[in-house]
Order: sequence, then structure tokens, then C-alpha cells
Amino acid sequence: QVQLVESGGGLVQAGGSLRLSCAASGRTFSSHSMGWFRQAPGKEREFVARISRSGDYTYYADSVKGRFTISRDNAKNTVDLQMNSLKPEDTAVYYCAAGSRLRIPITTSAASAYDYWGQGTQVTVSA
Repeated sequence: QVQLVESGGGLVQAGGSLRLSCAASGRTFSSHSMGWFRQAPGKEREFVARISRSGDYTYYADSVKGRFTISRDNAKNTVDLQMNSLKPEDTAVYYCAAGSRLRIPITTSAASAYDYWGQGTQVTVSA
């Protein structure tokens, strides 16, 4: 069992930056691939970024590529999402997710690749 708690959300002006963090419980953090998803009001949850168990490989949605960076610290059981050049359309609740299944490609954007989810943190970008 893995428990995930996100933090770092808030209100920021367009063009600004935020750094989200996800803290994971348990001793098996490094055996999980990690991802970030987001859900805007009235829309379905969408993939944002993914990072491999070791942190060597990452994958991003086209909408955030070049602006967002996912990273992890297996010693601290944390995964972060650095968000730069934020746009009003980035406004959403952001969720951290952990997946334990093996042999799932890094280029997977499906929510079904993940077993555990956090409660989410709100990010609001004003124009």
C-alpha cells in the first residue's frame, strides 16, 4: 500500500511558476513509476507527466512539454512537478499517482497504469 499526499498548489499569475510535491509513504517507493495528472472543472482527468522508477526516463503531455519538469528523490520518497510559464488553461486539480506494474512503457499516458492516487492539490492560474 502506498499513500500519496500532494502539496504546493496555489494561485499564480500567468507566466509564473509553481512547484508541486508529492510525498509517498511506505518503503517501496522506488519500485513504483510515478505520474502527475490533472482535472479541470467539467473535464476529464488528463495525463501530465510520468517518471520511471529510477528517474532516468520521463514522458510529458504535449501541452506541458518544455514548461513542466517531473523529478523524483527515492531517498526522500518524493516526486515533484516544476511548472513554469503557467497558462490559465493549466488551472486544475493536480493529482500524484503511483504504479507498481512492470513492463509498462514510459510513454504510457493511461490512468489505468497507476494503482494509487493522492487527494489532489488545486492550481489556479489567473490571466
